[in-house]
Parts: sequence; C-alpha cells; structure tokens
Amino acid sequence: MTRLLSFILIVLALGAGFAWLADRPGELSIIWQGQRIGMSLMVAATITVSLMAAVIFLWWLARVIVTSPHAIRRHFRARKRDRGYQALSTGLIAAGAGDATAARKMLARTKGLINADQEPLVHLLEAQAALIEGRHDEARQKFELMADDPETRELGLRGLYLEARRLGATEAARQYAERAAEKAPQLPWAADAVLEERAQAGEWDQALRLLDQHRPSSVEERNQLDRRKVVLLTARAGAKLESESDPKAARDDALAALKIDETFIPAGLIAAKAYLREGNLRKAAHILERLWKANPHPDVARLFIHARIGDSPVDRLKRAEKLEALRSNNAETLFAVGQAALDARNFPLARAKAEAAARLAPSERAFLLLADIEDAETGDQGRIRHWMNQALKSPRDPAWTADGVTSPVWLPVSPVTGKLDAFQWKTPVSEWQGPIEEGVANSADEAIRTLPPVAITDSRPMERADERPQQPARSEPIEIRPSATESAIPRSEPAVAAGPMSREDETKPFFGGPPDDPGVKNEAKKEGSNGSASFRLF
Repeated sequence: MTRLLSFILIVLALGAGFAWLADRPGELSIIWQGQRIGMSLMVAATITVSLMAAVIFLWWLARVIVTSPHAIRRHFRARKRDRGYQALSTGLIAAGAGDATAARKMLARTKGLINADQEPLVHLLEAQAALIEGRHDEARQKFELMADDPETRELGLRGLYLEARRLGATEAARQYAERAAEKAPQLPWAADAVLEERAQAGEWDQALRLLDQHRPSSVEERNQLDRRKVVLLTARAGAKLESESDPKAARDDALAALKIDETFIPAGLIAAKAYLREGNLRKAAHILERLWKANPHPDVARLFIHARIGDSPVDRLKRAEKLEALRSNNAETLFAVGQAALDARNFPLARAKAEAAARLAPSERAFLLLADIEDAETGDQGRIRHWMNQALKSPRDPAWTADGVTSPVWLPVSPVTGKLDAFQWKTPVSEWQGPIEEGVANSADEAIRTLPPVAITDSRPMERADERPQQPARSEPIEIRPSATESAIPRSEPAVAAGPMSREDETKPFFGGPPDDPGVKNEAKKEGSNGSASFRLF
C-alpha cells in the first residue's frame, strides 16, 4: 500500500512539473565543442527524465544479473526448507497420533531437508518417535540435548520431568521441576510440581513464596491461585496450632485465608480454636456462627456446642438451639440439637429432632443417634437393632475424601497422589449401596412406622391350678400383642416355655416360649392328689 501511494505521488509530481513548464515556454541552447544545440525547455525536460529512467533501469538489470546466482540458490533453499517444515509438521502430527512408522519416516525426510542444529524441533520429533517405539533411553538423551539449548530448555526439562515421573524417580523429577521453575516461573506444570513437593514436605513458607512469584494471566487462573493460597495458609495455620508454638500466628494465617474465602470451613475452625485458646469466646463464636450460616457442618456444630469448658449438658443444649435459630429446617441442625438433647437426657426432644433429621436426610448418623436414644431411654434391644439395621442400609455420611481415602479431619495434601487441595467434603463411594428406585416411600418414615413396640416387664403372682396358698411372686415377661399392621414384624424377644397345664390354666392366656427352648427347664412335681405341676425358670 505504501509503494502504491508513493508511485501515485511521483506521477502526480511529474505531471504537475510538466504542466508548469508547458505554461512557461522557453528555449534552451547548449554550445559544446563549437556546436550550438538549441531546443525548447519542454523537450529538454523530457530528455532529462528519460535519461534518468534509462539509467535506473540499466542499474536494476545489472544488479539482477550479478545477484541471480545467489537468488536462484536462495529460491531452491527456501523450497527445500518449506518441504522440510512440511515433513516436520506431518511427523509431529503422526507422533501425537501414535503412528510410530509415519513419525520415523517423516523424521528421516526432515533430517534430509533441515539441519537439526538450526531447527530444535527436529530433536523433539526424534524424541517423540523414540518414546512411541519404547526407546526411552534414546528419548532421554534427546531431551537432555534440548535442556542444554536455551531455546528449548523448558521443553527438554518437561520431557525429563515426565520421564522421571514415569520411572518413579521422585527426587529427579523434583530437580527438573525446580530448574524449570527457576528459569521460567510462569510455567504451570513446573510451579505445580514444586508447589506440591513443598506441600508434601510441609514447607509452607517456601510454597507460599513460590506461589507469590506466579503472575496470573486470566481471571480463572487468578481464582485458582487464590484457592491454593487459602489452602496453604490454612495448612500453615494448622501446623502452628498443632505445635502450640505460636497460636497467634496460626490465628493470623487462618484469618488471612478467611479474607480470601470466608466460607472455607477448615480455616474457620482453626481461627476459632486459636481464639478459644486465647480465651476469646465471643470472636470464636462469631466466626463459627458465620460459617454455620453459610454452610452447616458437623465440625462447626461440635466446636460451637463444646466451645466453653465446664458447660453442663443443658447449657450445651441451649447452644445447639442457638444454631437451630440460625439455620432452621436443616438436617445438620436437627442432628446437632438431637445429640445435645440426648446428652441432656431430654429424650422426647432428642427423639423428635433425630426423627426429623432422618426424614429430611436419611443417613447413618441419624439412625445411629436414634439407636443411642433408644439404648439410653428404653434399653430395648429389639428397637436398638431395628435402628442399627436402618443405619446399615442408609447412605453413608459425608466425610473428607480424596482419591478414595477418607479422613476424620481435613488435610491439605492427598496421601495417595500428593495433590494439593484434594480433600473435599462429600459422601464417599459405597460398594454396598444399590440403586435407589423411583416411587419408593421415604425410608425414615417406613423405619419409624415399622418400629417394634417396647417390651414391658410386669411382676404378678403366678396362680396355681388348685386352691393352695400362692407361692412367692415371680417376674415374667409380658408380651404386648401387635396390631394388625405390626403382626407381620418378626419378634426376637425370648419367651418362657410352659409345661402341662390344668383345665383351669387352659382358659388363661399363656405367655411363654416353645417347649424346646434351651433356656427353659421343665420339671414336673407332683403335689398331693391333684397332680398339679410347677415350673422353674432360669
């Protein structure tokens, strides 16, 4: 475009000049070697311009003739280079697709067209072809050559890092990643590798320093860096709190993590524990209440309810009810109140809250809490086993899970893969849990409806068949006859077996076990002439 504009301007200037000369006619005379040459001014200007154009053309022609051999060589060299790059591109595509034959063929063609010293990608193609063919030693040699070249240093270090990871050489992989992170801290794979290694070693200060060196280039990357910083600050705070060396520093790190993510439960728990160690119950309660409003969590409820040492069970129940006021109609809230009510021996409230929690979100914890309530209130083994059976069939409770491993507390690094921020609060995968069919009634309602009645123990004198004076009274279990809806429920309470009865005894209700019950011994004793029998239970 610039050349076109320049040409147009030159033509316009020449036209304007000739027009100016045409409006001002004149003659030009030249005397050279005794001869006088005369011409008009317009002819002289035309001859001058023509001579200049002829000189320029002759100069260009001479330059083309002189430089033509070099131009021809450059033309063929460019064609050769283009063919080499085409073969290199095809070879890299074949290597990425896993076609070792095509990659090796294109590699041989590329080497014949392009000098490997001038194009480092030839080493990459050769290394990829060696990896596909299983020649890892040759591939590592090529990656080492690339690592020594400043242009391909990061590419070679990444190849060496991946090979070291494949062989399980953790220390070598760490060194390669550190070299890459030192030269190019913006590389995500190098920064992640070094960061995870520092996290596994518990070097939280160095990990945070390395994280601060990274400069995000997008909003998504910035959010990821903020999340990692929250995890690292929380991990460092937890380490300081466990060592009890500096609770104030642990509190500051946890609060710094909460400034970035105010809903991160592990950081909030650490900050609250640090405040409790300092005796500041008000600030600890404020943090826990804020976490509870955002996301009810059993660890938050447990720490909030037992925050004050020396509280009575009734006081802890009041604190649990305060959580219920913050987040009502929530399964975790109902469970926390039910557990506190059980500790306070308020069985009606505990049972009501536990049943409501089971209806809202059936889980192991809810039914196990009902079993504990049953054990403390009635002690009926049949009802306890009923709730335990429901807990066995219910979905598993959420837990801190990472890579198939559950932990009772949050951990910053996975113990399996070493990945940072791997633990999540979710329901672990259960091999025993089957598919849930649509249209099935709520399991909690069904469990409450089919709950066996309480077995009642009654003491009354045992009547004899004759008119003799009554013997000392004995305690016998009395069975409550189930209703029509409960008649299908199998009963597991042991009963007492009875021996032969008189005609008068046949009209009375008999409560006992089968005659072959091993826990019953039948001994017939003849007394007097009526032949009545007495029975002994043991």
